[in-house]
This record gives sequence, C-alpha cells and structure tokens, in this order.
Amino acid sequence: MGITEKITEIESQMAKTQKNKATEHHLGLLKAKLAKLKKEQVSGGGKGKGGGSSGFAVKKAGNATVVFIGLPSVGKSTLLNAMTGAKSKMAAYAFTTLTCIPGILHYKGAQIQLLDLPGIIAGAKTGVGRGREILAVARNADLVLLIVDVFDPTYVDRLKGELEGIGIRLDEPPPDIKIEPILRGGLDIAFTKKQSQLDERLVTSIVNEYGIFNGSVTIRQDATVDQLIDVLVGNRKYIPSLVVVNKVDLASPGKLDGLPFDYIPISAQNSQNLETLKETIYQKLQLIRVYTKTRFKGVDKDDPMLVKTGTTIADVCDQIHRDMRSLFKYALVWGKSAKHPGQKVGLTHVLQDEDVFQIYKK
Repeated sequence: MGITEKITEIESQMAKTQKNKATEHHLGLLKAKLAKLKKEQVSGGGKGKGGGSSGFAVKKAGNATVVFIGLPSVGKSTLLNAMTGAKSKMAAYAFTTLTCIPGILHYKGAQIQLLDLPGIIAGAKTGVGRGREILAVARNADLVLLIVDVFDPTYVDRLKGELEGIGIRLDEPPPDIKIEPILRGGLDIAFTKKQSQLDERLVTSIVNEYGIFNGSVTIRQDATVDQLIDVLVGNRKYIPSLVVVNKVDLASPGKLDGLPFDYIPISAQNSQNLETLKETIYQKLQLIRVYTKTRFKGVDKDDPMLVKTGTTIADVCDQIHRDMRSLFKYALVWGKSAKHPGQKVGLTHVLQDEDVFQIYKK
C-alpha cells in the first residue's frame, strides 16, 4: 500500500470515529500517523507523488517579505501594482499571473517586499495547479495576506486550510513544548500546566510513533494533540496573517456585515483604503526604526535601520558588521528604551522605536 492509500485509509478511519473521551487516545494516535505520512509524502515523493516542489525561485529583498495568497482573479496583481508600481499582468480572467511577481513597498523608511503569487485553488496543498510551489513561497514570508473579494469573502477558511496542509500555522505562537531524545533510560514526561487533552499515556504513544522511546518531554502549556505533533514533525512555520477583502466598491450595502473575522476592506482598482492597508502591514510586521550615531556624522534621521520589535544591541551589532559583537565594549542609547539620555548599556539591551544608539569598541 502506497503513502497516498495509507493517508486515505487513516482519514477514513478518523471520519468514522466518534469524538468523545473514550476515543481521544485512538484519534490522537491516528493524527500522529497521518501527520507522519503527510510529511513523508511531501519530502520523499517525486512529481506525481506529492513531493519534489521547492517553490518558485524568489530572492528575498528589503526589510521583510509579504506574500499574497488568494483565488485567481481576486485582484492580487492590481493590488501589487497599486502599492508598489510593479508591472504585474492584469486581466479579467483567471490565472493571469503564472509566476511570482515581486514589488517593493516603501513605507516609513522600510522596504517591504510584496510577492504576487499565482491564484491557488482547492487542493493546492496536494499539488493541484502547482499549489505546493505557490504555497512553499509563503513558508519563508514574514506576513501572509489572505486576499478575497466581496463575491466570496468566506473563502478565507479554505485558504487557511490549504496553508495548514503544508505546515503553515497562521497567527499562532510556536508550542511551548520541548522534546530531547537520549539513547537510553525511557521517557520522562513533565507537565507544568494542567492539561485538557494530553495525558502521559497519549504523549508516550504519539512520541513513540515518531521513533522516540528515550528522552524528556516537557510541556509548559495546555497543549493540544496537534501542537505536540507539530513539534515532533518539526517543519512547521508560524507566521502572522492579515485578511484583505478587495473590490468593496462593487459591494451592495450590508454585503460584508457580520463576517466572522477581522479584515481590511479595500478597492485596489480605485486605491480605496490602501493607506490603511500599508499601515496595518507595517504594524503586523512589528518593524521599528532605530538610528546609529557616530562622533563624526551625528544622527541621520533620513536613514533609519529597520529591525523587528525585541531587537537588542547585540542584534544590531550583527547587522552592522560580522565582527562588531566581538569588538563591542558598550553602547550609549537615547530614546524610549533609555532610563536617561545617553544611558550606557550592554549587548542585551532591547531597543524601541526611534531609539538612537552609539557603539563603542574595545
């Protein structure tokens, strides 16, 4: 029996099994087997077997990368052109874009790479319509834009399902679960929080399914079976997302009332609400501007360094020069993160938006 047939069999078993307390262990083990098979299908198969797709060749550029995911003809190319001045082909029929078209959004000193990908259709996660190649690009993004139009806004859940199928977890933090295999000694399982789904027996069975019979498993949250499996599979990506509803200029009054998710309403064709979209993208990427100061040039406010929220002095040293951290003596900081102007700090100091820093070497 091939991988595809095994997957079909397990999915059939899961569909027939009633969900209740008595079947939790059985369903959890089936989920573990299914995830393991799907990983093998993606990584081990060739064309026609569910693997072999590495995505379109896209060179990352700018301070962050945002990908457009949506059905054909929802206006992704029009949006890219309106926000970046790129020349992505547009037409009133499906599959106009056949490759990945990049553009750069310049906003608040940041250069944000936007990628217009071909439209995906149902079954993309299994390779339909070059779906795996398209979705693979999203795995390396800093933000996913889920783009739908007013004619089918609830397709968002289907888009999320396709991304979920290749291991992308939208708007979720990585599970606080640590698994450390060792050579002998059995399994030591520790829960630091009360569990609603997992117990020692179920964790043991799932971990054993992945060939781990000795080691420590520490679970520091009320975790689900899926989160434990995600850690074991090990190829998951945790990426923020933003829902964009396009063509709102064509919507009848009340058309979008009651949608069960947050979204940005726009009309790419008429450039409606694009400034709000740009600002929301910037905020979602958690970018901040910091400035370097030197004894000779002072501070150039027209040339910020764009970094992520939580960046330390050590991080900016690495960005400036590969040897800067080893030569570092101390830094002076002015701005929101400083207790007083010109505070003397070390490598672990966390910078905030519009901070100014000056580094002194040994």
